[in-house]
This record gives sequence, structure tokens and C-alpha cells, in this order.
Amino acid sequence: MLWSLIKILAFVTVVTAATFGAAQLMEVSGGAVVTVAGIELSLSPLQLTLGFIVLIFLVWLSLQAIGFVVAVLRFINGDETAISRYFTRNRERRGFEALSEGMMALASGEGALAMAKASKAERYLDRPDLTNLLIAQAAEQSGDRKKAEATYKLLLQDEKTRFIGVRGIMKQRLEDGDTETALKLAQKAFELKPKHAETQDVLLRLQAESHDWAGARVTLGQKLKSGTLPRDVHKRRDAILALSEANDILSEKSSIEARESAIEANRLSPDLIPAAAMAARGYIEAGNKRYATRVIKKAWEVSPHPDLAGAFAEIEPKEDAKARLKRFLVLTLLRPEHSETKMLLAELNIAAEDFPAAKRALGDLVNSAPTARNLTLMAAIERGEGADDAVVRGWLARALTAPRGPQWVCDNCQHIHANWGPVCTNCHGFDTLSWRTPPTSEVAMPGGTEMLPLIVGPSATEVEDADATEAEVLADTDVVSTSDGPPTK
Repeated sequence: MLWSLIKILAFVTVVTAATFGAAQLMEVSGGAVVTVAGIELSLSPLQLTLGFIVLIFLVWLSLQAIGFVVAVLRFINGDETAISRYFTRNRERRGFEALSEGMMALASGEGALAMAKASKAERYLDRPDLTNLLIAQAAEQSGDRKKAEATYKLLLQDEKTRFIGVRGIMKQRLEDGDTETALKLAQKAFELKPKHAETQDVLLRLQAESHDWAGARVTLGQKLKSGTLPRDVHKRRDAILALSEANDILSEKSSIEARESAIEANRLSPDLIPAAAMAARGYIEAGNKRYATRVIKKAWEVSPHPDLAGAFAEIEPKEDAKARLKRFLVLTLLRPEHSETKMLLAELNIAAEDFPAAKRALGDLVNSAPTARNLTLMAAIERGEGADDAVVRGWLARALTAPRGPQWVCDNCQHIHANWGPVCTNCHGFDTLSWRTPPTSEVAMPGGTEMLPLIVGPSATEVEDADATEAEVLADTDVVSTSDGPPTK
């Protein structure tokens, strides 16, 4: 409102000034006589002023016309001019519109349309760093892998887009299963951008799969430096790599190096069960039983595990069953309520032929958390106490259809592994295996399996309480025993 008022006042002022000036010029006496080609023109002061203004305008117009002619000549010659900049801006506008439409088509999953828009943008824009990237991604989305790979190779020629090209080809090689080439490309991408989190993860996984433990530890250290990995996770994964290196050295029969690597892995992560078991065996080979006991006790206190019990048994391999039961008290007293401790005590008492003590050690585990292992232990206890064959067969039938219990399960894909490893064999995830009960059944049983307990006879608990439930999942019926031989009656 105020600005409009100011503009009106300015216009009125200019008109008033022009009118006043014209009136003053009209009152001035005299004038000028101009003779052109014998023709005399008598001009008043007002006419002279108007003529002077017209002359200035004509001179300005002539200069503009000359400038336009020069610009046209320079445009024809290929020089940058206002005309060329006008056409350039027009082409850029169309090019960026096509690029924007192509990006939206790519985000919408329309690969063919995105490629068409990218090709149009390429015609208008001289920006291969943008258009080639869109073409490559659109070609991948539309399934034209050859076009995508050729475009990624073009991106390699520009230093600004070299990382994108290497990463794109690396992903294609991973999809093709060519891990050897993918590893080399991942190393190159890591050199170009060592702080890129995705490249770090891919390189670490490929190095672990190829057993390049030294290189994997370097990559892991870079992840810590770049802040993409917490320090505690780095410490555990470094221990896993050290343990894996020890496993490889052990397979090459270099026991001293393997022992040192295992001890280092246990030092980095004392709660890592495979590292603790291997470190304990390394101490046993070195004759240091006290250190072996200390390592196993520390790991058992965190997470009781059959591998730890097996390594603890190897400390005194020639002891009898009663001496072993007594020596194992240093473990069983640490976590007495843990199911692994209860089953370990049951196994030790079965080996010592103290079947009532074995039953007391097992407690209510067969009802509260039945597994193939504790149900089979119960069958051995019943056999040792002289129970009927029907009762023993009843326990074994329950064991056949019971869950297996804790196993090495991948946290990503839930794949079950017989032994621990640094990399999941199914989804290739690094450091994803944990000792826990699988969430679902690992093996499906035939439909009539649930009738087995009725066919072979009832178990002792079913006879006394009549409250046993049907088992749901097939599991292995092997008993992990720390004794030197099978239980005897």
C-alpha cells in the first residue's frame, strides 16, 4: 500500500516537473535557425530540447543495433554471447526437468521411463556425472545389466564419480557370486572412501569369507576410527577375528601360533565361548592347568556351555567319574540354577552311577523346559534305577519329538549351525551367531510322530502325574557326556 502510494507520488512529481520545464522553455525568447540542404528551420527553445532528447534516443538505439549485430556475428562464430546464454539456459532448464522426472520415475520403480528421461537429460545437459548415474541405476532397475555395467565403467573415468562406478560394479559381482572380483573391487572402493560404512561392511564380510583375518582386522580398526562401530562391539569382533585366525593356524598344525591367537582372542573377549574353550585347550597343551581352569570359570560364569564343560574335562583326562564329579564343583557352583549346570551334574552322576543324585540334579527340567538332551538323560536315569523297558522307551519317545534346546543360531536369518563360525553360512552375516534356542522348528516330523509316546508306553512322570504334554519339534537325541564312556546299569 505504501509502496504504491510512493510510486504514484513519484509519477505525479515527474509529470509536474516536465510540465513546468516545458512552460518555462516556452516563455524563453529567441531560438535557433538550422539550415540543411538550403532549407532553413527556425526552432524554438522547446523544440531544440525535444530534438536533443530524440537525438540521444536515436544514438542509443543505433548503439544497441550495432551491439545486436556484433552479438549475432559472435554467436555464429561460436563465442559465448547473450544469445548463446539464452539458448544454454533454455537447454539446461529442459535437461534438469528431464533429470528430475527421471529421478521421480526411478523412485517410483519405473525403470524404463527413468532410462528414457535420463537419455533426454543427457542430450540437453553436459553433466555425465549426473546423467550417467541415473542411467546406470535405471538400467539396473529395468534389468539391463549390460547397459548398467557399461555406464558404471564410464563413471570410472571421472575422479568425482569413480567411487560410484567401483561400488556399482562391485554390487553386480556380488549378485553374480564372483566374490573374488568383488573383494578386489571392495578393496579399491575402501581405498577411495575408507569412511564409507557400507563399503567397510562389505569388505569385512568378504575378507572374513576368504579367511583374510589380518586384512579384516585392519578394516575393523578403520570402522572404529570412523565412528561406525562402538568400541565394545569392536573389541568382541576383533576377538572373533583373532579366534578365526587361531582356527586356521590350528588347521595348519602350528599349535604355538594357534595357542597364542586363541589366548589373545580370549583376552579381548573373555565371554566368547569358542575363544575361551580354545584358549583353555592352549593352556592345557602348555601344561598350565591353573590358567585353563580360570579361563573356563570366567566364561562359564557368563554363559554355561557344553564346549566349556568338554574343555574342563580335558584338564584331567584320566580321572575317574567320582573325582571328576568333585572337580567339576568349581563350575557347577557358579551357576547352579542354569539348565546347562543341571544337565552337566546329571551326566556326571550318571557316569558315577549315582542315579538318584542324577535325578535330583535334573530336577523339574524335563517338565519345565523339556529338550531331547534332558529327556534322554532321564531315560538313562530310569534305566540305571532298573525301571521297566516301557518307561525307558516312553522317555526316549518324548526325546525324539522334543526340541533340541540351545544351538548356534544366526540372529539375521535364524539359520541353525552345528558349530560356531565367524560368518553365517546362509546369509553371510559377520558375528551373527548366538547360543540360544531356535524360535521355530528346525526339522519337520511326519504327522504320526506325536503318537510315539502312546505306542511305546508311558514315562514314569506320566504314570505318576498324568500331566505330560505332547512334544512339538524334532531334535537330535545325542547326549553330550563329559564321561569317558556311556552310562551303565
